[in-house]
Amino acid sequence: MYARLSSIMFPIATLLFVGAIIWGYQEHQEKNSVLIKAENQYQRAFHELSHHMGRLHDELGQTLAVSSTSQGMQRKGLVNVWRLTSEAQNEINQLPLALLPFNKAEQFLSRISNFAYRTAVRDLSKQPLTPEEMKTMKSLYQTSGTVNQEIGKVQDAVIANHLRWMDVEVAIASENSPHDNTIIDGFKAVDKQMGAYPENDWGPSAMSTDRKLSSAALEGRDMTADEVMKKAIEFLGSQASSGAANINEAGKKTDLPVYSVTVKGQKGTNIQLDYTRKGGHLLWFMNPRDVKSRKLNFDTARNKASQFLIRHGYKNMSPINYDEYNHIAVFTYVQTLDNVKIYEDKVTVRVALDNGEVVGLQASDHVFEKKLLTPGKPKLSKQQAQLGLNTDFKVEDYSLTVIENDMRKPVLCHEFVGKINDHHYRIFMNAETGLEESIEQIPESAKAIQ
Repeated sequence: MYARLSSIMFPIATLLFVGAIIWGYQEHQEKNSVLIKAENQYQRAFHELSHHMGRLHDELGQTLAVSSTSQGMQRKGLVNVWRLTSEAQNEINQLPLALLPFNKAEQFLSRISNFAYRTAVRDLSKQPLTPEEMKTMKSLYQTSGTVNQEIGKVQDAVIANHLRWMDVEVAIASENSPHDNTIIDGFKAVDKQMGAYPENDWGPSAMSTDRKLSSAALEGRDMTADEVMKKAIEFLGSQASSGAANINEAGKKTDLPVYSVTVKGQKGTNIQLDYTRKGGHLLWFMNPRDVKSRKLNFDTARNKASQFLIRHGYKNMSPINYDEYNHIAVFTYVQTLDNVKIYEDKVTVRVALDNGEVVGLQASDHVFEKKLLTPGKPKLSKQQAQLGLNTDFKVEDYSLTVIENDMRKPVLCHEFVGKINDHHYRIFMNAETGLEESIEQIPESAKAIQ
């Protein structure tokens, strides 16, 4: 009996064993194939990063070498600097550096990119590079040269010692690793060199850096936690239940300390609000309750949003577009001054379409936007500005607006909303020059309010 059983089971066991070996071999081959492909991608991104950083250093040097009166060559050089920094940033994002402190290098490249772009887009024949901007470029040139030397050392080590980027990924991911990998050490040195670049060397084009929100721009005194809690309860009104509420202060040692308030809502949800400590300005609030049906039409929802803004002191706000999802209407409002829409001074209101309750407000742009005293008067008429439009553009709506240009300065424009090539656009024509200041496509989901 056992002989008969073994004669049956042995071939089966043998087949299973051989099958397991074959399956394991195939899995091993597929894993190796994936690892080789990932390694090749990492190697390509790194060597392209080295190449583009070298080109960036050369381009900065060439731009500095041309005559101060050669605005055309300066513009060309700055455009190339912007392109090369963008490519370098993209290549850094392809490397396994997510867990490695590399924020100073990324910030440095971002600043170069913004500096080059915002300097190149202006009319250099009317606004040539200032002595401070030239000083900035010289410092950028020196720093990029030092960075290239560090990247060159890493590249030489990678080639000479056949180093693998997959080992870097494993070393970074390992909590117990001492992180003494040659590539890791090299990139830490690169980050240190870029971080050594002084903040105050960016000159007048420091507008090119990302805008930082700061309490220094706000009016009012510092509010206490109790005062802000009272403001939050009054703001919510009937939405707040008599249940628990708490408040925490965040960012005490930053440029923007805020109070975060959580209040239990009538539906059992946690309603959240953020207020600035200075002045007690509401930055945003959100009531994340479920909205399961749509009972209100567009006009009713818009009226609910407008009444809400007026009730809470947001005056002279005009709706410009709306979106709708999950039975919630989202309206964007902008400040209106002398019948001119101020696009950067805006709020976003979320209206539940089951009962018209406002369940969200985003007001940080309104809080921090510098208020204009007057939008000014257009030098060109609507008809004169319209002559600069594409003849195929079908105008559906018009208004005077103030937008920010690429140098983050307010510019009075004639805004034309219309359609061309089966898509809707906003085209902003400079009210002084008659040239296109900005063009914005309006997604089909985000309807323009006319």
